[in-house]
Amino acid sequence: MAQNDLPRGIGLILGGTRSGKSRFAENLIIGAGGGVYIATGRAWDDEMADRIAHHRNNRGPLWDTVEEPLDLCGVLQSAGAQNRPVLVDCLTLWLTNLMLDDRDIASECRALCDLLPELPMPVLLVSNEVGMGIVPENAMARAFRDHAGRLHQNIAALADHVTLIVAGIAVPVKPAP
Repeated sequence: MAQNDLPRGIGLILGGTRSGKSRFAENLIIGAGGGVYIATGRAWDDEMADRIAHHRNNRGPLWDTVEEPLDLCGVLQSAGAQNRPVLVDCLTLWLTNLMLDDRDIASECRALCDLLPELPMPVLLVSNEVGMGIVPENAMARAFRDHAGRLHQNIAALADHVTLIVAGIAVPVKPAP
């Protein structure tokens, strides 16, 4: 998929930390004239607050930004009324927020997967691929990895396009190259 060809439907963009996945997704939507940016990050500490501020300041006028750490389905439904492309960045931060708020992860993920096919606009979902490394040493980290893996599988199954970003290079996964 070329950098400026916005896919229709649902797109899942996976990659490691600093792989270029967010930039890839942003460029797709910017190439289509902009859209709604749903940012799920929470400022748990000063470093994260700086990251959020940096991302916020780098977004240009082509974006309507909504910062929402928990109610992803509600924000997606509201964005559907605008019928503009949507970028969700990122699912793994959303999962972290759900876990730390002691939410029902399975129920929240199921609601998201039920909602996505009903949305009228293109949606790109960015997420960190966390299952390719070592087995984490603590239970919470293992639970997070497992929740992320299941969510990625479920979204990939219903997505029209899945792209893996490796060192800034987009590798199409679905449809297969």
